[in-house]
Amino acid sequence: MENVGNGKRRKILQFLLGTGVSASFITFLYPIIAFLLPPKTRASGPNYVEAGALQELPVNSGKVFQFGSQPSILVRTAEGELRAFNATCTHLGCTVQYVPESKVIWCPCHNGMFDLHGRVIAGPAPRPLQEHKVNVLEGKIIVSRA
Repeated sequence: MENVGNGKRRKILQFLLGTGVSASFITFLYPIIAFLLPPKTRASGPNYVEAGALQELPVNSGKVFQFGSQPSILVRTAEGELRAFNATCTHLGCTVQYVPESKVIWCPCHNGMFDLHGRVIAGPAPRPLQEHKVNVLEGKIIVSRA
C-alpha cells in the first residue's frame, strides 16, 4: 500500500516539475521569438485625403474627419495656419476635439490637453499627437501623412 501512495505523489511532483520547467522555457523563449519576428507595420490606407474646402473652415476652429480608418483633426488657428493631427488620444484612444476659447486640443475622457503642435500640456497622455502634413491646393485642404 505504501508504494501506491508514493507512486501517486511522484506523478504529481513530476507533473508540477514538468509544467514549471515548461513555463520557464516558454518565458525564456518568448522575448527571443518576439525580437526575431518583424514588427507589425502601420495599417495600410491612403497617403492623403481631402479634408474639405478652405472657406468652409473658419479661423480659430477645428473639425474631425476620417483619414483612412482613423479619425483625424484639422485645426485652423487664430492666425489662420492649418494644422492636422491624428485625433486619437495617446492615453486611451478617445477622439480629441478643438476648443476655440482656450486654443487647445482637448480629450474629454480624462481632461487631457494638447497644444496646437500636438504636444501634451495637461492630463495623462504619454505621447504627443501624431502630426499630419497640410497643403492647400485650388482651395481644397489636402492632408497627408508626415
